[in-house]
Amino acid sequence: MGRREVLECMTWAGTGVLWAINGGVPHSVGLIGEALAAEPTGFTFLQMSDSHIGFDKAGDPDALGTLREAVAKVKAMPVKPSFIIHTGDITHLSKPAEFDNADKVFGETGVPIHWVPGEHDISTKRAARPIWKRYGKGVQGRGLVRLRR
Repeated sequence: MGRREVLECMTWAGTGVLWAINGGVPHSVGLIGEALAAEPTGFTFLQMSDSHIGFDKAGDPDALGTLREAVAKVKAMPVKPSFIIHTGDITHLSKPAEFDNADKVFGETGVPIHWVPGEHDISTKRAARPIWKRYGKGVQGRGLVRLRR
């Protein structure tokens, strides 16, 4: 598979990158194949993105199953990251059941998680309210996103 095909697939299936910081310099550590055998040293955190729970079309007909596979990889890591940051699109349609399913599966990691909502998580002003109640506890001010009326 070429670079273009890998990048195209990542837009459908989501991504995950383990970041290691040694001496203040960040570098990424892959999560596929032999990369799991290389134990990172120093401070690490895992970046995940675009889970799109609720999506069921070509490209990823079982987004929840895909997330379960990703979480299994996190659970199998010999050294757990200090935390996970999920950078957008936890859900596909901002439905409460989609957030519930994501919470249940992500909770299996045993790692603290920080959330940055994506456009699919706050598709309307009405849809934005539940995500802030769920993931915005302790946030000061109006948050990072301001929806236009």
